Amino acid sequence: MLRFGDKANLWFLIAPPTIWALHFLFCYVTAAVICAKSGLAADLRPIQIAIGAATAVAALLIVLAGWKAYRHWRPSSELPPYDDPSDDDREQFLGISTFLLSCLSLVGVVFVALPALFIADCR
Repeated sequence: MLRFGDKANLWFLIAPPTIWALHFLFCYVTAAVICAKSGLAADLRPIQIAIGAATAVAALLIVLAGWKAYRHWRPSSELPPYDDPSDDDREQFLGISTFLLSCLSLVGVVFVALPALFIADCR
């Protein structure tokens, strides 16, 4: 099983948007290369399968990062802003920030993958 560590850190803050960006790059480059090599009559089934697999992996990684962030945030009676110079407020701030970025990145990954479902040719 993956071990994420006991402290929230900046690596988990930048992980979800980085996964989203890499997923976008993979989808765009894959579709562009296949369509450029095969022309307008390209069979898009392999592209759809590759994008579907990449989307599943990216979504899983983003959900794992979001779950870890949620555990670090642990919603409590204390409401934001978490701006005191303490370790607990730092954990809360990084947790909620990473959780919100994970949610946004997950939506972004889904929207990047949607055209693969609807586009029928390389035009």
